[in-house]
Amino acid sequence: MPSSQSAGAPLMADRQDRDHGKDPGRNAGDDSAALLQQEDYYADAADDGDIAAELDLVGLPKPGQPSARAGVFVWLLTMAACISGLLFGYDTGVISAALVSIGTSLSDRELTSFDKSIITSSTALFALIVSPFSSIVADALGRRRVLLLADFLFIIGALLQSSAHTVTSMVLGRAVIGAAVGAASFVVPLYLAELAPASHRGRLVTMNVLSITLGQVVAYVVGWALSVWGDRVSAWRYMVGLGALPAALQLSVVMYMPETPRWLVMVGRSAMAKRVVAQVAGGSNGGAAMAATAAAVVREIEDEIRGEREAMRREGSPRLEWWGGWRELVAVQRNRRALTIACLLQGLQQLCGFNSLMYFSATIFSLVGFRTPTMTAMTVAVTNFLFTVVALFLIDRIGRRRILLYSLPFMIGGLVLSAYGFSFIDLGVPEAPSTTTAGDSGVGVPGSGPGPGPGPGPEPDTGEGGAGAGAEGPEGAAFIILVSIMVYVASYALGLGNVPWMQSELFPLAVRSIGSGVATATNWGANFIVGLTFLPLMELLSPSLTFMLYAAICVVGYVLVWQIYPETAGLSLEEATMLLENGWGFDRRTDSP
Repeated sequence: MPSSQSAGAPLMADRQDRDHGKDPGRNAGDDSAALLQQEDYYADAADDGDIAAELDLVGLPKPGQPSARAGVFVWLLTMAACISGLLFGYDTGVISAALVSIGTSLSDRELTSFDKSIITSSTALFALIVSPFSSIVADALGRRRVLLLADFLFIIGALLQSSAHTVTSMVLGRAVIGAAVGAASFVVPLYLAELAPASHRGRLVTMNVLSITLGQVVAYVVGWALSVWGDRVSAWRYMVGLGALPAALQLSVVMYMPETPRWLVMVGRSAMAKRVVAQVAGGSNGGAAMAATAAAVVREIEDEIRGEREAMRREGSPRLEWWGGWRELVAVQRNRRALTIACLLQGLQQLCGFNSLMYFSATIFSLVGFRTPTMTAMTVAVTNFLFTVVALFLIDRIGRRRILLYSLPFMIGGLVLSAYGFSFIDLGVPEAPSTTTAGDSGVGVPGSGPGPGPGPGPEPDTGEGGAGAGAEGPEGAAFIILVSIMVYVASYALGLGNVPWMQSELFPLAVRSIGSGVATATNWGANFIVGLTFLPLMELLSPSLTFMLYAAICVVGYVLVWQIYPETAGLSLEEATMLLENGWGFDRRTDSP
């Protein structure tokens, strides 16, 4: 893999040419020239050599190098932004418990299987529709305003659901939640990636995934508690309505959060961008060295924008309007490579079958003979959460590419072992994801990727004992399935559950928002497909062959990751995008696990 220095060499060369009056792209009336004619917040007189020497003296990172640590300010911003992840996980997870408790509260009748399907699937469908269009809003109005919009939608959706009296109004509420989830799932990783120091970018983006899994665990606990101790008629209204509280909290906080430096420079607000960079690096009162760092970072972003605008002008493309961005995304080779990788990873995250497994986890565990399948499913969900915490500390140390190449073989092994265990059990196929009575307190919890949330399955009377009571085969088959699923979930949480959300690293600034939106839509589209095909595959192929199919998809994914995915850990966003300029950006001889 090219080093940080080599990846950033073209950027540094352009910067030196500009500083010595060798910038042929700066013509009269050039938009990029206006970027450098604004009033600066910091003195910008030092050249790159002076900046590097000064930063060496005080121990601060040179421009383009990772910072030694993330400051308190950036961690506070991360936690505030990750409330969206908590909402994402909660709203996609709590609906299964709500469906169990609704009874005849909607349209004065019991919900049919079609009612339940349309209520759950409307969230995924609207997330699929909204996520790519959120990129247009993010470029026009800013990343922070998309967060605000998502919060408004979360609140409106929660209120619509909690006050619903018909199936139609409930579907409308779930659709609004889907729009909120689609916007949030796209913009939070983008916001964090553009704001974070290079050495901590993976960790901060993983914080959002951790928040999603935490939200799902909270949904499980709330659904279980209200279904046991709450009023059976109205408990479900509290379940769905509680989602408005974190959204209101985030709404009040986001108003005081800054925009990302990249977006600020893109719209010509370089002085404000320097303020934000200085705050993220450790404080706006950090002296001359901090000012030099901020100036150098902003200058690097300006160089990238200038180069992109000059290239678009030569090719006769629209400047940076959204339709020009779409054209750049598919017409420029490095952007096509970035889009290919991002969509591959997001599609693989869903096509590996993780969310379907989690969706029906309680049902599967009940049918293979576990006496308390919902608590067993909860154990799997907690495993997902805990190993996402582990990924938080590994993603920047090991790197994105290597952690995928390390974890995917264990996912494959877990799936193959599950298929082996299922071969000894006549599992049958659950008729619907939500078939329990109101007295069933179990809620399966979905995975860290987008998903409509699981449906609890029936808890059969297995008599005495636990696993293996209903198995037609070796008594240990159910235990094998549990262990293999735990291995699969842990491996997923370490790698594939997190790495695809680093998608913003791959795209240049001009197409970063649009490319991230398309990749996020790929995730939702693949989720929708897997959700539609899981039960038919279980019936047509048998559970064992279904899990073998998912294992085969993971094998293909491993090969493709090996072939085309470069390592971006430790690089600035500008350096990372340069990796795909003349190829796939890595040397297989050195960038292998």
